[in-house]
Amino acid sequence: MSYVPHTDAERREMLETIGASSIADLFSVIPSALRTDVDDPDGSTPFFDLPPGRSEMAVRNRLREFADANATDVVTFLGGGFYDHFIPSAVDALAGRSEFYTAYTPYQAEMSQGFLQAMYEYQSAVCRLTGLEVANASLYDGGTGLYEAMMMAARVTRRSKVVIDGCVSPIYRKMIESYVRELDIELETIEPAINRTDRVRLLDALDDQTAAVIFQNPNFFGVVDDFSDLVEAAHNSGALAVASVYPISLGLLKSPGEMGFDIVTGEGQSLGLPLSFGGPYLGFMAAKKKHVRKMPGRIIGAARDTEGRRGFVMTLQAREQHIRREKATSNICSNEALCALRAVIYLSLLGKHGLKQVATTCAATARYARRRLTGIPGVELLSDAPTFNEFAVRLPVDDTAEVVAPLLKHGIAAGFPLGAYFPSLRDCLLVAVTEKRTRAEIDKLADELEAAL
Repeated sequence: MSYVPHTDAERREMLETIGASSIADLFSVIPSALRTDVDDPDGSTPFFDLPPGRSEMAVRNRLREFADANATDVVTFLGGGFYDHFIPSAVDALAGRSEFYTAYTPYQAEMSQGFLQAMYEYQSAVCRLTGLEVANASLYDGGTGLYEAMMMAARVTRRSKVVIDGCVSPIYRKMIESYVRELDIELETIEPAINRTDRVRLLDALDDQTAAVIFQNPNFFGVVDDFSDLVEAAHNSGALAVASVYPISLGLLKSPGEMGFDIVTGEGQSLGLPLSFGGPYLGFMAAKKKHVRKMPGRIIGAARDTEGRRGFVMTLQAREQHIRREKATSNICSNEALCALRAVIYLSLLGKHGLKQVATTCAATARYARRRLTGIPGVELLSDAPTFNEFAVRLPVDDTAEVVAPLLKHGIAAGFPLGAYFPSLRDCLLVAVTEKRTRAEIDKLADELEAAL
């Protein structure tokens, strides 16, 4: 306790305040297997079973041993919302400059004109990508971004019912369910249809209390759809239409703006961000201009000073840190400025023709993968609907874990076992292909999978 600044009297006072008789009592919730029950002489502090301290060199060597235990040369066919895309070297070089890198999530005092302009250009890129009129300066990630879009729709319509397509990512749906648990929001989820969204059930769910209808394109099973008819139906009922989209696919597919969507969100990880064990990632959001004052987060705008010089300012930032909490558009959202910077650098390097080329390559390579995998006896597509770079196959096994684990030993992450979220699809595997996957890698996947079956 020699490094703890509190006196014995202060410690006793704090323990009494929280209702604990001793520090040992305070730590009693920790399982005994994770600690030792040896107390210090006055019986107040449990000594945990920790090894003695080591030198910096010894610690670095030990951490390197742990790191080397990770498989870093795995060829991945995993998807489900996060994808192994190529990242140009210039993204790291530019985003790693100290002017940017030292300010992870810049706030007002830190926002130079350079960074403000970068965020303005990011917003402009998101608008061009989605076909909508306004975008904010980023959100946490795709899942929380979709929740924010849902709440934005509730504010606009002043309604409380939300209809969500069951083909939306189960990860995102779980996040939404967690956030609305204590809110006055009624969620109605339409049973997932493997081929296309179930039009009949979804239209039956619409009523005069519906605030938003939520879709995903391509959906969690990789299926591509044109939601123009359902967007029109949502509008006819007075609801807003919300979409979660995969940004790379927009280099090839009909944009959500062309379909008439009111609010669009998505996960920006594929725009120049590494998989990196799950983050940090980037949520993007765009909407129709008439709804801009209900949009969460921060919006960077262009302006002119008294001398007519062009500059950039934070136009809107209706968060709890800036206005009264009950008036805030969100009490959870923040921006991911450094991640957004990487995204706009990536998009600028590719340009519209480069993005289209990446999307086209992904789609073409996925078609080859589908042909190779369905050429294996007993393997069939889960759906014959159009897909982009991701598709689901049914394997002649009770559980895809039976083949996924052996393939991992051969350096192949074969795909995402759908049984993890859909018990009736335990024999199905979601396979994703990006521009990084070669025909040789796909052939190896097919050969190893056939051998494992």
